[in-house]
Amino acid sequence: MISITSIQDLRRQIAKERLNSRSIGFVPTMGALHKGHISLIKEAKKHNHICIASIFVNPLQFNNVEDFNKYPIQNEKDIQLLEQAGCDYLFLPPVSEFYPSKPKLSIDIGPLDRILEGTHRPGHFSGVAIVVSKLFHVVMPDRAYFGQKDLQQVAVINQLVNELNFSIEIITCPIVREESGLAMSSRNMRLSAAGKAVAANLFLCLEFLEKALKNGIGTPVQPIKKMGLDFLNQFEGIRVEYLEIVQADTLETITDLKPGSNVAVCVAAYVEEVRLIDNLVIIL
Repeated sequence: MISITSIQDLRRQIAKERLNSRSIGFVPTMGALHKGHISLIKEAKKHNHICIASIFVNPLQFNNVEDFNKYPIQNEKDIQLLEQAGCDYLFLPPVSEFYPSKPKLSIDIGPLDRILEGTHRPGHFSGVAIVVSKLFHVVMPDRAYFGQKDLQQVAVINQLVNELNFSIEIITCPIVREESGLAMSSRNMRLSAAGKAVAANLFLCLEFLEKALKNGIGTPVQPIKKMGLDFLNQFEGIRVEYLEIVQADTLETITDLKPGSNVAVCVAAYVEEVRLIDNLVIIL
């Protein structure tokens, strides 16, 4: 694997690959890699001639400075994991390379920025949209791979690609979970063993609601949502920020359950003061 830190050097390498008509799969990350990230690398390797990964902790998408400062950095371990997975190139730019001066640009995502994560993390998706746009312009991949765990982020990126006419196919890959059902996340590193055991109840709640939703076709959503909140509130170690039942593609709130529709249950909660998100997409 070749590690590159400058935009100019990466563009030179990509130009050489393009001369040989090699397709490029791209996996953007913020490092602190786990099996979920590696599954994206393997998927990119499967369908493209070369795979490029990036590690860049983007300050623009953190509305909480403390959260940014606590984000785990483990570049040496990440490089080893990427090499073992067969990644061809790693783009590892310093902040000064991507933001030589403080960015003045912001991007209004529209309705997607005013629901779920957008409501609780103001400015987050503008930061995501800026850094992903910059990465796409530099890498110019054929396909880019993202995990379903960040369901709203995937929706934002799909909107970005469609409205800005990026010639890139966005591939959404399934959530990779620990044996307990806890969705793999870099933030899990900040949880104790006891905290992880408590956090596993988030997925148990999603499974519980999946059964309730499938049995509740034709009924209002609100009572089922309350069942989910009651389920989580019984655990002292979980502080729920939101639990919503929405359309899986638009993430718009739904009031009734219609047969054949795709819905998503999305949850955000704090365990040991670590903010976790998870979701489950369900076909009724």
